[in-house]
Amino acid sequence: MPVNLPNNLPAVETFKAENIFVITEKRACTQDIRPLEIGIVNLMPAKIATETQLLRLLSNSPLQVEITLVQMGGHVSKNTSKEHLDAFYKTFEDIKEKCFDGLIITGAPVETLPFEKVDYWEELCAVMEWSKTHAYNTMHICWGAQAGLFYHYGVDKHELSQKLCGVYSHRVLIPRSRLMRGFDDGFWAPHSRYTESREEEVVAAGLSVLAKSDEAGVYIAASKNRRQVFVTGHSEYDKMTLDAEYRRDMEKGLPVTPPIHYYEGDDPQNPPVMRWRSHAYLLFANWLNYYVYQETPYNLAALS
Repeated sequence: MPVNLPNNLPAVETFKAENIFVITEKRACTQDIRPLEIGIVNLMPAKIATETQLLRLLSNSPLQVEITLVQMGGHVSKNTSKEHLDAFYKTFEDIKEKCFDGLIITGAPVETLPFEKVDYWEELCAVMEWSKTHAYNTMHICWGAQAGLFYHYGVDKHELSQKLCGVYSHRVLIPRSRLMRGFDDGFWAPHSRYTESREEEVVAAGLSVLAKSDEAGVYIAASKNRRQVFVTGHSEYDKMTLDAEYRRDMEKGLPVTPPIHYYEGDDPQNPPVMRWRSHAYLLFANWLNYYVYQETPYNLAALS
């Protein structure tokens, strides 16, 4: 929450320059407060695990947030019960007349398919087009980031020689970005994917790369107006998520190697080392505060 300071206190300008959220007495007296409306388009197969991971991060803020879970109406989930989906999820048809302060589009294990071959691609394109007028800010995650880059900017994904899986070191490229406020110069984040979005193509499309990894490439990019954010990794993952994916792939006989920089001593017989939790909380708190709460109109109907 913001610090409420006297109108002309010198610290006000200093804090603004440092991206510290303050409001003056004058603004505080007239401020309207309402819950933030956040939609989560959950494309992951293990929907309960993903919704829990994201809600944990979104809850780490004093801001009041109301969540709407959204599924693709034209897709039949094989890993989440119909009872759960019927009880807690809406379809795009259900929410397309509604406006949101923020929207999250998750990853999905379909990255080796051409976008057009994904069975809900047309519906997702409709969601992404709708988001331009019905969501103030949209965060795209992993395959959701690749889908968003392709749909909005024509940036295609490229297949890697082998699966990129592990916890990688990253560095902040634009420290003064409000999304990166409070980040250390170097930080860790998980990735799990077979494809990549290349930095030169992301930059050529007019986007800003805010953070990257020498091993994993572009991590966070944003549109110039800051209303679209693309996160190519999985900061929301729990400690054991990569382990579960690795052992699942092993059981399927897939040619995978253990996630790197993940297990103690890089030995899958040892427990994982959780080294991205603080970054994950900070990323989502900054997104909620600086890219959503401080920018979105009080009257959401003004978006459309």
